Amino acid sequence: MKKIRNFCIIAHIDHGKSTLADRLLEFTKTVTNREMQAQLLDNMDLERERGITIKSHAIQMNYIHQGEEYILNLIDTPGHVDFSYEVSRSIAACEGALLLVDASQGTEAQTISNLYLAINHDLVIIPVLNKVDLPGAMPEEIKDEMVELLDCKRDEIIHASGKEGIGIEDILTAIVERVPPPQGDPKAPLQALIFDSTFNSYRGIEVIFRVKNGQIRKGDRVKFMATGKEYHADEIGTLGLNQIPKQLVECGDVGYLISGIKVAKEVKVGDTVTHTDRPAKEAIQGFSEVKPMVFAGIYPVDTSEFEELREALEKLQLNDAALVWEPETSAALGYGFRCGFLGMLHMEIVQERLEREFDMTVITTVPSVQFNVVDSKDVMVKVSAPSEMPEPNYIKWIEEPFINAQIITKSDYIGPILNLCMDKRGILKNQVYLTAERVELQFSMPLAEVVFDFFDKLKTISRGYASLDYELAGYEESDMVKLDVMLNGERIDALSAIVHRSKAYDWGKKLCEKLRELIPKQMFEIAIQAAIGQKIIARETVKAMRKDVLAKCYGGDISRKRKLLEKQKKGKKRMRQVGNVEIPQEAFMAVLKIN
Repeated sequence: MKKIRNFCIIAHIDHGKSTLADRLLEFTKTVTNREMQAQLLDNMDLERERGITIKSHAIQMNYIHQGEEYILNLIDTPGHVDFSYEVSRSIAACEGALLLVDASQGTEAQTISNLYLAINHDLVIIPVLNKVDLPGAMPEEIKDEMVELLDCKRDEIIHASGKEGIGIEDILTAIVERVPPPQGDPKAPLQALIFDSTFNSYRGIEVIFRVKNGQIRKGDRVKFMATGKEYHADEIGTLGLNQIPKQLVECGDVGYLISGIKVAKEVKVGDTVTHTDRPAKEAIQGFSEVKPMVFAGIYPVDTSEFEELREALEKLQLNDAALVWEPETSAALGYGFRCGFLGMLHMEIVQERLEREFDMTVITTVPSVQFNVVDSKDVMVKVSAPSEMPEPNYIKWIEEPFINAQIITKSDYIGPILNLCMDKRGILKNQVYLTAERVELQFSMPLAEVVFDFFDKLKTISRGYASLDYELAGYEESDMVKLDVMLNGERIDALSAIVHRSKAYDWGKKLCEKLRELIPKQMFEIAIQAAIGQKIIARETVKAMRKDVLAKCYGGDISRKRKLLEKQKKGKKRMRQVGNVEIPQEAFMAVLKIN
């Protein structure tokens, strides 16, 4: 155990975590030159295309320091705020963390947020100043920021460049010397924390765990404490670039377990694995429960694929523990699932992964957040979809979730950022100058305003410099209304939204205009209306396609023409009563693009 070091790499998005991981793997000769490629641990197509890490990846390296061989377990983590749950799980399996800061951009919101996560788990922090080779690097100024933030000595900060391979040996030496070996009792009953899992269609579910106490041998009978299920450890081993089967995984190490588990529900991330014949007295305190921020309905385009979608979501949940879902029905879309996500990027990634990995084409409804509604009988109801909202005359008041948002930006962009936040009903709580150039703004804002396009707009007006981090602060009373969309007097529940009264008219008008463009013309006129309760607040009309009935009518009296037009008018009216409107997929997506 004294030779094992477990550590993760944490940083803001785009500060070079995956590239540094590549250099560490090369330096320790964990991968050969032939296997090497950029961002080696990002093994999903999506990660490569977008240049972001979505999943944490664990890999084991061997490193010789002063003539002795050490085992280093590295976990590369995502940087985006939507995947912070992945980071918290990786941190739970480590004793140390490399905190990367970009030498040209300095400390950002997610750097600070991930740092606090690591400090709360008593991890040893090794500060690394990355990208020191860039022409725009400001190492001295940023070292001042890091010393202030971490309360560390200047000479503890390691200069590095993942791209050029500068400082890699210093980092490995610091990991061996500064990070403590794992604590645990090898002779105690087995306790292993599950911090990830993946689905393999040939071998069932592969569980990735970290042994806290005891040890596990191949062929042992093991028990999962949260579900109470028992299995045989058919294969165990450690994680290199590929899995390396072993006879024994010892205390303090990170490994994988394959036992032919077929049912996704039987594996829970945060569960404890122990021996059946000599069980541990109690489970390891897992990590915090995930709190979804954004809720949206996901429906199969073909209603007969409902069961396949359920299976796909179960398998995806194994690999993405932050995804929460439950079945729901909609009058417009049939059977589907109400899913909880950590943010809009997370929602986009889940939708994309369903299409790529499971061949499911899905419709996603308007995202919304969870509201607390107090009805006339003083009962509080949690509402996460507009269809669950009671009628206005039964509502006493509505509370919406508020967040504490922390924005770090250059001082040049304070004006536009304040305007954006005020427009989103934000209240400025605090303003701190970190340096003469960089400022930290703290806002209290409604979560509903942030989930749509706030992050994109923030990046646009600050030219990519501002960084955002937020946490849930609680619920506050708000004047929210349910905005319904009606086509020919029929409510379309999948297009409804819960919005603030001050923005309802604007939202309704834009939505009707957007739908008028997207709904194809029919043989009859279609009225698109936005309504709050019984009150219509906006209307657009899709004109009917009309045959020229006067073409055969030449000359003669006007009454002949009028007779034909009246006949046509009656036909259109009758058609409107029986005709139903097909809503294209783009119309459901249009709501997401209203700015």
